[in-house]
Amino acid sequence: MWDGINRRRFPRADYPCRIRVKNKGSRDPVEARTENVGAGGVFAVLEKNIGLFSEVEIEIDLQDNQPPVKATATVVWALRRPEVKKDRPGYFDTGLEFKSLDAGSVERIEKIVDKCLEIER
Repeated sequence: MWDGINRRRFPRADYPCRIRVKNKGSRDPVEARTENVGAGGVFAVLEKNIGLFSEVEIEIDLQDNQPPVKATATVVWALRRPEVKKDRPGYFDTGLEFKSLDAGSVERIEKIVDKCLEIER
């Protein structure tokens, strides 16, 4: 079993929420869902590859009745999922590492992670 989550500096929790990802300078954001979140970054499933090591602007709706978290991030990995159906395009599992995230947003994310991990135990 892969134990990468145990070696992370910032723990992550399975937490699907809406995310909007936009390459810097682009007008067209990519709407997606997260698979997991943490104070260091997120794993999202995107409809297209936005480029390894690209700097992006993101907005995450944490579903906590507060405004979306806004941050800049770097695409640190991207893997194409196998196509499930011929009429459906392949999606990209994408790891985004936060580059700028204010202290209040870090606290919000940490509370969600702590709550999710507490439930898993």
